[in-house]
Amino acid sequence: MGVTVTVGEQDAYLARVGRAGVLMLPMITGIGEQVRAWADEVAGEGITALVWDPFKGRSTDNATREELGGMLRELDDDAALAEQGALMDYLFEDLGCSKVGVIGWCLGGRFAFLLAARDHRVANVVAFHPTVPSERPPHHTYDAIAEAAAITAPVLVSYPSADAAVPNADFETLQTVLQARTVGATFTQYFPGADHGFSDKSRHGKDVNADAFRLAWPQALAFMRSTVA
Repeated sequence: MGVTVTVGEQDAYLARVGRAGVLMLPMITGIGEQVRAWADEVAGEGITALVWDPFKGRSTDNATREELGGMLRELDDDAALAEQGALMDYLFEDLGCSKVGVIGWCLGGRFAFLLAARDHRVANVVAFHPTVPSERPPHHTYDAIAEAAAITAPVLVSYPSADAAVPNADFETLQTVLQARTVGATFTQYFPGADHGFSDKSRHGKDVNADAFRLAWPQALAFMRSTVA
């Protein structure tokens, strides 16, 4: 269903259907087969999906996860946010979307918080197992947990209790920050025993991860429909 489009100097994957929109921010897989399938599924729900390409054409379709991990550690927060802002402009100005949400997984979940904190055009935030550790690695310029306080949109966050990348204490801090906002509802999905990245089908050999995604994804679709329609 989708096609590759060029926005400024970046390419993105587009599945276009109407005036409701969502910007999708991938996980370590980049715009691999699974992320494209999700975009097509979102479009099937009547929501135009535009997918940011964090790795400039590289994905699990043509690179190893180790290679992509190295590229992840080279990502610059400000450069990435500028690209995502340009894609938001494209959704509103070129595609004529009336409302646009943002959904991200892992690294993309973190950027979903950062982007929504800066751009209050964002109509919703969906963050699957966002990589938001309080002990920031060198390539994280911004503290996504602290910045989440500035989000004005409703937020749906999915957290797995066995997340090795984000301790439970950090998730509890994130919850406190989100729930202290004076605007913007907070919805939480909590999955005991599930792992970081449980959405990734490569982790669905463990029933707890497959079951978590099977429960989480329909709720995310319903949340997106209700907030961008």
